[in-house]
Amino acid sequence: MFADDDLPKPKKLHEFGCDLTFLSAAEIEERIALLQEEIERLEADKLSKTSSRTAAEQFFKSK
Repeated sequence: MFADDDLPKPKKLHEFGCDLTFLSAAEIEERIALLQEEIERLEADKLSKTSSRTAAEQFFKSK
């Protein structure tokens, strides 16, 4: 029915390597906080995946 092109595109909050010249210190702090939250999310997912793998390896080693 509706094409994805009709939906508004979400605004990027930060683009790696972008020009920071016109950002205020507060805007930079906001971006830092967002990136730190993303790092924590990634680390949590990595930990979950490595824990699952370790558990599976231990299960199959014990036989």
